[in-house]
Amino acid sequence: MHYRTNPALLRGMTQSRSVTRRDALRLAGLSAAGLALSACGVQGQKVAPPKQDAVAAYWASKKKNGTLRFANWPLYIDKDGKRYPSLEMFTADTGIQVSYQEAIQDNGTFFGKAQPLLAANNDIGYDLMVMTNGLHLGKAIDLGYLVPLDHSKLPNFAANAAPKVKNPTWDPNNTYTIPWTIGLTGIAYNPKYVDEVKSMQDLWNPKYKGKVGMMLDAQEIGNFGMFALGIDPDKSTEADWKKAGEKLQQQRDAGLVRKYYENDYVDALARGDIWITMAWSGDIFQQVAEGKDLRFVVPEEGATIWTDNMCIPKTAQNPVDALTLMDYVYQPKIATMLVEYINYITPVPATKDLVLADAAKASGDDKKALEQIANSPMIYPSESDMAKLRSYKALNAAEEKVFKGIFQPITQG
Repeated sequence: MHYRTNPALLRGMTQSRSVTRRDALRLAGLSAAGLALSACGVQGQKVAPPKQDAVAAYWASKKKNGTLRFANWPLYIDKDGKRYPSLEMFTADTGIQVSYQEAIQDNGTFFGKAQPLLAANNDIGYDLMVMTNGLHLGKAIDLGYLVPLDHSKLPNFAANAAPKVKNPTWDPNNTYTIPWTIGLTGIAYNPKYVDEVKSMQDLWNPKYKGKVGMMLDAQEIGNFGMFALGIDPDKSTEADWKKAGEKLQQQRDAGLVRKYYENDYVDALARGDIWITMAWSGDIFQQVAEGKDLRFVVPEEGATIWTDNMCIPKTAQNPVDALTLMDYVYQPKIATMLVEYINYITPVPATKDLVLADAAKASGDDKKALEQIANSPMIYPSESDMAKLRSYKALNAAEEKVFKGIFQPITQG
């Protein structure tokens, strides 16, 4: 089993990647860039979900070509020097040669370049791409820019994917996407100042006045405002958003919030500038791996789950080859290679035992790093935590404007 042999290198890569991914998620939501793209308009009309016979007809005429062009984010696959071990195994097992490109810096920029080509039915240069659930992936689905998946060719996904990643609200029945990797937005705290955190209400606790960190992103804080009121964001209405906005405004007016953060909340938490904060799981894992004494929890009311998803553009030249890789990485041994390097939540729970087996064969820093991965609730959340996770509300253009109007004035006022 391949595993990374330099924990210090891993930590450096995790730090760089987490900034890139979190910036990207912000752009995938209701950021200024995302809203600007929305305001400019994406040409086309919403396409009805595909019928099963149409899906079968599409795939019936497609053949394996032996080549695959894969667009992903920087530092988001196992790597050894200039080699990609999991992709080399894929080529050895399938005969498919992969051209792998770190072509995606954020969802908005990538989709903005691809959209005119897809609208004109032109090749975008890739057969497989990874996009975060949110504004741009939603538009790609709605406008018919993605190929519906043939699930008869995804047996490893069916057998090995965690139940929580199947049938997401924003892509029912995984019609167009399956996860590459997963992250959480929960609560982190510094145990030097805070004894224990269990509830979302701790972010409203008066004893932490001026020491609470909240996120600048409207979708992130909107979800937390709803969680605090017992509202499921997936099922929320405009009336729910207004109630959540009032709850968040009360928190601000009471002087509880030191700042509405982007990525800089992590350093503020470690320094003690803030004691408790909204946090992204990958960020806190990286800090713990570096020896910082920080804690991450999924509060009892719930937390946000977000996924980076593999999908096939409709102009893909090698869709069968793309589908083959999508299923290939759901083999536990391959998913283990990925999680040991990427350090985000894997959609394949069976990898935990394999990571522990690798740890048992390792020594020194390698052993410690692998044990941290296997035993971290930020990479392997408990079943009870997974049951409490919810996604972002899927918003149409009119709803986006209302949502923005409720939550952005709180963070930017």
